[in-house]
Amino acid sequence: MTGLAVSKNVLQFVAEQIDTVPQLECLVLLYQHESRAWLAEELSARIYVSPQSVGAILEILQRRGLLTVEGEPPRYRFNPHGPANRDLMGHVVADYQKHVVQIANFIHSKASASVREFARAFDLKKDR
Repeated sequence: MTGLAVSKNVLQFVAEQIDTVPQLECLVLLYQHESRAWLAEELSARIYVSPQSVGAILEILQRRGLLTVEGEPPRYRFNPHGPANRDLMGHVVADYQKHVVQIANFIHSKASASVREFARAFDLKKDR
């Protein structure tokens, strides 16, 4: 991705934390409305993916420490671990709005989500 104005920190975040464009779209929406707690159905309607897909997206983002879940029925809110992640997310959103095609192409060019999840399982075991 040479020649882009996308910062290295943003590309690193996307490479490490984002597997699909709908994941990024969901995270951007949650960030932009972080004072609001969202139902999965509301997110599904806003990012144009099935409720089942949104459920999987939310589970992954929660596992990665990027959002929290509250109440019953569950509502989701952007709430990353640490202020550095919140600041970084502001840069992610700004770069995504300016370079949506390039960032989407970057996401699509990465290894498949299942391959990355399989590799992450070994990273978790290695830390023990």
